[in-house]
Amino acid sequence: MVVRVAQYTLDVVDLDLMAGFWSAALGYVVHAGGDGSARLFPPAGEVGAATVWLQGSGTPKRGKNRLHLDLVADGDPADEVRRLIGLGARRADVGQRGDEGFDVLVDPEGNEFCVLHRPPGRP
Repeated sequence: MVVRVAQYTLDVVDLDLMAGFWSAALGYVVHAGGDGSARLFPPAGEVGAATVWLQGSGTPKRGKNRLHLDLVADGDPADEVRRLIGLGARRADVGQRGDEGFDVLVDPEGNEFCVLHRPPGRP
């Protein structure tokens, strides 16, 4: 028996801002709950993709995330980084050396995530 990632949950302060950013970034559809939360669902027909639950929180993020998303672009990763920055992401310095195979960004509320230069592979 094994488990699989079904959903990524993120505590947010500004639900509308974060739902707009993450739905545009991932191409997901937003279903707002009446309780200060929202669920983001992958496009119809996309099998096996995790959903995202944005959980309203009254407190801002503090410190570096211990768990973050690693995203893979459909096209050129540099183009994707530019697109995400245009949506409201910012570059982040978490101690990278400059020769990594990824770019580190933060979403509009400062949550770190990476855009990989290529899909992860087995050694």
